[in-house]
Amino acid sequence: MRLGPSTRAVITAKMMNFSLSMPNTLKGYPLPPQVCPWAAVHLAQEALNGAVLMSGASMVDKISSWRYVEEFVDESEPVVRARMRAEELGVECVTPSVGSHLAVLASGIGAKAIIEAGTGTGVSGLYLLKGAPSAILATIDIEPEHQNAAKVAFAEAGIKGNQTRVISGRAIDVMSNMADAAYDLIVLDADRDTLEEQVRESARLLRPGGVVVVPHALWRDRVPDPAMRDDATATFRDVLRFFKNQDSFVTALSPVGDGLLVASRLAE
Repeated sequence: MRLGPSTRAVITAKMMNFSLSMPNTLKGYPLPPQVCPWAAVHLAQEALNGAVLMSGASMVDKISSWRYVEEFVDESEPVVRARMRAEELGVECVTPSVGSHLAVLASGIGAKAIIEAGTGTGVSGLYLLKGAPSAILATIDIEPEHQNAAKVAFAEAGIKGNQTRVISGRAIDVMSNMADAAYDLIVLDADRDTLEEQVRESARLLRPGGVVVVPHALWRDRVPDPAMRDDATATFRDVLRFFKNQDSFVTALSPVGDGLLVASRLAE
């Protein structure tokens, strides 16, 4: 069963509590959907610089670009079914674009050992193992019901039982007992209250050349707005600041999904 692009986009938007016309926030942007905040800022800057805008020139529709990026990915049957289970359980999954980034990263670095904090119903795990089909995935979650759903998803995708270690517990507790410099890729998408600790553990657990990924890095587009000071937003700002100040990591921040931070530990 493959869903059409519009159906997949609706499922994704519903799962994330986003609006397709105004994505990445719970309540939507305060501007009309055809004029996003980035475009408004750009126009204001152009006006301040005395630039002359061509009459009738159309602006790039960033909302259409967001939708296009999400619909660009064709998801497999196991992933679609895992998303449906997630909706039933109230689990927020990574979007298709974020999932495809995870697959590309896993493939690009030839990942053999992966840690995933936040199993969910297996959506992100399926993408990781699609990119690195011979890797061993250690996936951590505190919800047994979610993990059971993920096991079903892995079985449906034909993933061998010895390729996944489904571990029950808090991410920071499990990660603190893992071996130094033994992992190629770490995805942190759970236990936001200990995210900063998880980040520091990741620095210890990654081998040189390894990559840590943090979904939701822009947290509902609140992170760029200095007026937003809730705990979750502050946590993600602190995580971004941590990697930005680390000479041992090269870091990139992408706006895909709800924001995606990628940091690679430099080879020594």
